[in-house]
Amino acid sequence: MIYTKRENLARYLGMSSSLDSAIRHLLSADLRQLHKGRNEIDGDQAFVNRFDYQTMPQEQAIWEGHEQYGDIHVLLSGHERIGVANVSSLKTTQRKPEEDFVGFEGGVEVWFPMTTEDILIVFPEDAHMVKVADGSSTLVEKACYKFKV
Repeated sequence: MIYTKRENLARYLGMSSSLDSAIRHLLSADLRQLHKGRNEIDGDQAFVNRFDYQTMPQEQAIWEGHEQYGDIHVLLSGHERIGVANVSSLKTTQRKPEEDFVGFEGGVEVWFPMTTEDILIVFPEDAHMVKVADGSSTLVEKACYKFKV
């Protein structure tokens, strides 16, 4: 995983072509102009999902992971905490290959506070628990970039 500030994101170019496509788009696009749902960048190699949600207590949040894609989490407004754990430390509870979704249960290894300046990049080995309130519940506007690994 990579946890950084937006201003430092360009230093991660060169790791893979699909990640490069996602990073270049993130750095150049007006993210407020994204429409809700899937926005194309490079076919199935890189795209961005735009959505909103209300954060919730940790007890209501779920783990998710992916086998085919990595994620870049970017907040457009609001704040949340994202929990991360290595998939080897969690128990797999479900698989939906058609959605590239893997569910897990187990404990959080590390929490990342997320604001509009923070970037969290997770890879298939990084299960993540999103939508967790950082204090009181708040509305989060988010872009989640998906890049093929």
